[in-house]
Amino acid sequence: MARLTRVLSIACALLFTAGLLTSCGNDSASGDQRSITVWSLENVSGRLETTREILKKFTADTGIEVKLVGVDEAQLSQLVMSAAAAGKLPDVIGAVPLAAIQQLSSNGLLNPDVAGQAVDALGESTFNPRALELTRNGDQQLAVPSDGWTQLLFYRKDLFAAAGLPAPTTYQAIETAARTLDKGQLEGIALATDPADPFTQQSFEHLALANGCQLVDAEGNVTLDSPACRNTFRFYGDLATKYSAAGTQTVDSTRASYFAGKSAMVVWSSFLLDELAGLRDDALPSCERCENDKSWLARNTGVVTAVQGPDGKEPAQFGELTGWTVTKTAKADASRQFVEYMLDQGYEQWFGMAAEGKFPVRRGTTADPDKFDRAWDRADIGVDARKPLAAIYPAPVIAELRDGLGKMQRWGITEGQGTLVGATLGELPVPKAISALAGGQVTADEAAKQAADDVTAIEDTLG
Repeated sequence: MARLTRVLSIACALLFTAGLLTSCGNDSASGDQRSITVWSLENVSGRLETTREILKKFTADTGIEVKLVGVDEAQLSQLVMSAAAAGKLPDVIGAVPLAAIQQLSSNGLLNPDVAGQAVDALGESTFNPRALELTRNGDQQLAVPSDGWTQLLFYRKDLFAAAGLPAPTTYQAIETAARTLDKGQLEGIALATDPADPFTQQSFEHLALANGCQLVDAEGNVTLDSPACRNTFRFYGDLATKYSAAGTQTVDSTRASYFAGKSAMVVWSSFLLDELAGLRDDALPSCERCENDKSWLARNTGVVTAVQGPDGKEPAQFGELTGWTVTKTAKADASRQFVEYMLDQGYEQWFGMAAEGKFPVRRGTTADPDKFDRAWDRADIGVDARKPLAAIYPAPVIAELRDGLGKMQRWGITEGQGTLVGATLGELPVPKAISALAGGQVTADEAAKQAADDVTAIEDTLG
């Protein structure tokens, strides 16, 4: 408790310095009931400006004023705890990832009743059921799910077709394709092994979930050394050492390898979709055929959402879901109206900010069940150039991307271990074990045990 008090005091001072707090008094639930404060983790300038445009319309429609504050995700935990200690919690926090939602809930900082009321008002049947499940704790709706991105396996359709290979949807198909296509200057797959990057854990978790490998069981016991997990470490290690480029592979090097035509497959997030199409100048495809045709790689790339391993019961994939949280001291009515607006009248503009990484989890309204799905299909993607998603990728690919949210799983979230998940992403025991495995320092079984022991040690420190 003394350590927490020191953290809160320091963080409160930081908030003063950053100008996020004007005093340490309590006015979150008092004062003007037609004025709310909203923190958003979509804090990039362009996205904040888009959010402000939505808020202007919201205020014009409802008369409720909104103070918008951009917050960096890495600082959220410290800022929100200090704000709580100072009696200055915002009313609503937006774009909150799953682990942080769980952490806010475990600290008693949320008002799940308001979130549940918003879902009921919008229509529970209009949401992706998996999105609601991942943002619940039992029968409590901790947050209103907003949008998500998924981890994907991208592969060269032209190379697969020429070799007579099926789509890499299973462990066996992935390994066969990697072995078959790994020849000459072509690597079978580009796979992350960087010990210092959460991207490595995301890539591993994507394939681990496919094989039924979980971080913890229902009782919270760490299970990374289970047979399914040991087999996942073995599979990942074989791909990394036999069919991927030598040396530490990072989020940037794996993308660069695939873009240069040097890898037949790559595990990456859906944020690759616009870059594949040549719509971001600092991450352009550089393959020989791409020089005169920026969209060539996109047209010749297949996308696999969920994968299945031999120990897995069904296909699964990793992804991240974000939601709108209403805090315990929020002005409930105004906050509920705001969240409902962001999932309705403002929804298309919200996910249109970055459609490649904001898959809508609300498909439509009760009156128009496919309204937002259609809007997402038409949404522009890209950074330096913009094109509609549907102008780049065929309808079956778009449908597969969207439906992938329903197969999305996450380590520890439905087991209520969001705090542990957040801690592992800070200390990265799994990427460290993968790096040691890829470097030949440990065997697959030893890597699994190392990861399990390290996560158990982290769990012990959390009490």
